[in-house]
Amino acid sequence: MKFTDILDAFEMIGGAPMGEADTYICKETGQVYIDSTYCDEPMPDDLGSDRYLCLPDKRDLDLGRRLAERFAWNYLPGDAEKVEDIFRSRGAYGRFKSLLERRNMLDQWYQYEAQATETALREWCELNDIELDNG
Repeated sequence: MKFTDILDAFEMIGGAPMGEADTYICKETGQVYIDSTYCDEPMPDDLGSDRYLCLPDKRDLDLGRRLAERFAWNYLPGDAEKVEDIFRSRGAYGRFKSLLERRNMLDQWYQYEAQATETALREWCELNDIELDNG
């Protein structure tokens, strides 16, 4: 299975509100299915069977708040407690990214987040016996 297909599907549903989109991977064919109110793609009749795995979301892979806090402690230690405070209320990501822009660290954050996402997804694939090619 191509890792890029899994990553693309993960990123596609990443912005969907919780519960509004699920992505499934057929373990036999590698076909990716996105089950969403926004998608008209036909779903297999046996989608709930053992042939399919539901792709995790950011929370499942610990790629949300705690990732941002780890980034702050590693790259902005003087602002790390402020970042923890930011994530105690709604609208945290917008305020977090504003802070990163002021510190000229937004590009570093995006690189850090992309690397963490790739690592976590590859680990998830390994745990679920999904054999990946180099694509």
